Amino acid sequence: MTVASAVKQKCGIVFDIKRYAIHDGPGIRTTVHLKGCPMACLWCHNPESQAFRPQLLFRADRCIGCGRCIDACPNGAITADSFGTEEESMRCSGSGECADVCPSGARELCGRSMSVAEVMREILKERMFYDQSGGGVTFSGGEPLSQPEFVMALLEECKRNEINTAIDTCGFVSPKVLLDTVPYTDLYLYDIKHMDPEKHKEYTGVDNAVVLSNLMKLGENGAAINIRMPFIPGVNTDEKNIRAMAEFLAGVKGITQVNLLPYHSAAEDKHNRWSMEYKLKGAVFVPTENSLRKAAEIIESYGIRTAIGG
Repeated sequence: MTVASAVKQKCGIVFDIKRYAIHDGPGIRTTVHLKGCPMACLWCHNPESQAFRPQLLFRADRCIGCGRCIDACPNGAITADSFGTEEESMRCSGSGECADVCPSGARELCGRSMSVAEVMREILKERMFYDQSGGGVTFSGGEPLSQPEFVMALLEECKRNEINTAIDTCGFVSPKVLLDTVPYTDLYLYDIKHMDPEKHKEYTGVDNAVVLSNLMKLGENGAAINIRMPFIPGVNTDEKNIRAMAEFLAGVKGITQVNLLPYHSAAEDKHNRWSMEYKLKGAVFVPTENSLRKAAEIIESYGIRTAIGG
């Protein structure tokens, strides 16, 4: 093994570690968010997670124009005329030095390299809560399996420490990578976004063939799977799509539950916060309780336990 491959296996790009998470699997959990995703969902609630590298985020509403970032940038990426533009982003190396000197919080570095040991230190701090609540650790993203060596190393360490593990995945990953995680993963939180392959591609950038195939393979290999469907009026909440999903899931082994996750405005708010274009602006809205109940009843009619919310 080369030095480079050893480093790759033991380090990854993490953009957030959330403690006391209660919607990412059973009990109280620590959720480790990794950078990078092969999809580009138009409603993404973590748009800053999609890029595979550390990313400098800019909030124009907080900028006071002091110019400290211009002087601090080692690449000369920032000029008075390029604040927060694509031009600046292309030149940015992700050093974060501009964020370090920004007095108003207008700049924030999203993502930093962490070793397995560093992440495990954070995970183990909360072990008492896992033991008391039946919780554990959830690896999320972005798409955590876009960093497969890093995630596998973390899963192995968690199992060595007898910590419950979950993977929150979009399913658009290498089948081998996914199945390699099965012996080390107690629960998969598996996204189903749309059953129509063309609609899936329209809204996420990829079709759903790999996603559905991988789901079947997980079930065949004895995995416990919790399906999570972002419930987005105007995108995927019509009865035809709900019934197609329920019919498909009824033939998949290992499904423990379906969670319908109501769309809310956090996605648009987050895009606005970081000066990112929100392509669904005005096209989608918050679902009604009645529409959620109706969808849940349809899915449950296929013998699948269904819950509204996380």
